[in-house]
Amino acid sequence: MQDIKNTVNVFKALAHETRLSIVLGLIKGNECNVSRIIESLNLPQSTISKHLNVLRTAGIIEGYRKSNMICYKVVNEAVVNLIKNIE
Repeated sequence: MQDIKNTVNVFKALAHETRLSIVLGLIKGNECNVSRIIESLNLPQSTISKHLNVLRTAGIIEGYRKSNMICYKVVNEAVVNLIKNIE
């Protein structure tokens, strides 16, 4: 039952246009810092942070410190494969 809940959470996270855009951008670019995500989506930092938190909680992305920046990358290979198959 827990696997189903995890899968549902992943699909819920991907169902939002902004979050899907973030994931698509991270897959295409391999990783990205928050500033570039904000710039490319033209949304406020607070909005991007909320979306990143949903994606992180769903286990789709992880953030890590790189110098003085926080960078994100997609760590859920099932999501990567799903998106590549849909494209």
